[in-house]
Amino acid sequence: MEYKIAIIGLGYVGLPLAIEFAKKYDVLGFDINESRVEELSVGKDHTLEADLDSLNLVLEKRKTENNCGLRLSAKPEDLKAYNIFIVTVPTPINQFKTPDLQPLLSASKTIGGILKKGDIVIYESTVYPGCTEEDCVPVLQKVSGLKFNEDFFCGYSPERINPGDKVNTLTKIKKVTSGSTPEIATIVDNLYKSIITAGTHLAPNIKVAEASKAIENAQRDINISFVNELALIFDRIGIDTTDVIEAAATKWNFLKYKPGLVGGHCIGVDPYYLAHKAEHLGYHPQVILSGRRVNDNMGMFVANKVVKLLIKKGHKVDSARVLILGITFKENCPDIRNSRVIDIYKELKQFDIEVDVYDSYANAEEVHKEYNIRLVKDIDNKYDGVILAVAHDEFKQLDYKHLRNGHDAVIFDTKAFLDRELVDGRL
Repeated sequence: MEYKIAIIGLGYVGLPLAIEFAKKYDVLGFDINESRVEELSVGKDHTLEADLDSLNLVLEKRKTENNCGLRLSAKPEDLKAYNIFIVTVPTPINQFKTPDLQPLLSASKTIGGILKKGDIVIYESTVYPGCTEEDCVPVLQKVSGLKFNEDFFCGYSPERINPGDKVNTLTKIKKVTSGSTPEIATIVDNLYKSIITAGTHLAPNIKVAEASKAIENAQRDINISFVNELALIFDRIGIDTTDVIEAAATKWNFLKYKPGLVGGHCIGVDPYYLAHKAEHLGYHPQVILSGRRVNDNMGMFVANKVVKLLIKKGHKVDSARVLILGITFKENCPDIRNSRVIDIYKELKQFDIEVDVYDSYANAEEVHKEYNIRLVKDIDNKYDGVILAVAHDEFKQLDYKHLRNGHDAVIFDTKAFLDRELVDGRL
């Protein structure tokens, strides 16, 4: 079988995958966003995830070789020439914190429209156990008119991309694979083995592979919620959380997690997928959801702590001006999805505080569209309060004395990132 691979979705996950596969195979990078396709076609990537040299290499390779290289398209009919489809679309939650499968089901419908006998559909999007076979496969069958595991087949290989990480990149992270039959599982596993230098782990079935991804992020979420709860306790005691963690970390088996905002498209979302499946089966998860509640309230805690510090220093709160440094969900990365910095912003606005937000990594138009916040282009003003919300490297170099509106200005560090002498409080 000659593998002709179509990657559905060219975001943080799909683009690196398309580039790596295109070094060895004929690959179509498909995205419904035409502007995204146009951007990549000229060798640009606003997500900063792609190695631009590699991107341009595989784009050029496609022009000179028929059996490998990367082609880009936003036209569904172009998918017809391919026989392996890898779905990397987002799986967000809605306002009620329940799974929003619309992007996933829409992608499945698109694939179903061109699906042929012998084709394989592999899902990488993070889902709850059972989603591939119980939600996606019925759409593929209905639209295509083909029968699952007779005419077409499926696989699941959860993405493990870490946005902004230039060390632990796609090929250096071990990949979990699975397939809807033993034979297909072997094909899927060998396919990924051909590009993943770190190797693969073949799971017994698709549900196991789906569950493995869900618990990876749920475990991290719970561990962070524990230290976040400690931060709330230690704040009342009057001791520094980082000092406590450093002391405890002198024991070899202590897990050195740090408190902070927990957002993004994975850790702040995936536990709700696992909880949704559990509740559907009649079990109400205690630990997972309690951890989520703690983490979801950290932005409110930071804002209220800053307000108390402002009052303590004699500021009139409803006329105070505060600067938030960072709006992306993590450091040195332009991804603003599910950023919990918005919780700090909204809570401060409840006190009628004038709030500026600065982040050179974030796309100003996307921030305004997603959060209705106008980013400031520079930070030449003086502020009564400054909140370091995201630990971008550039924020280490700022002159915080210059940002202070007098000696009684408040500086709060949510990441224990700045020199202690500079700050009035930190998580």
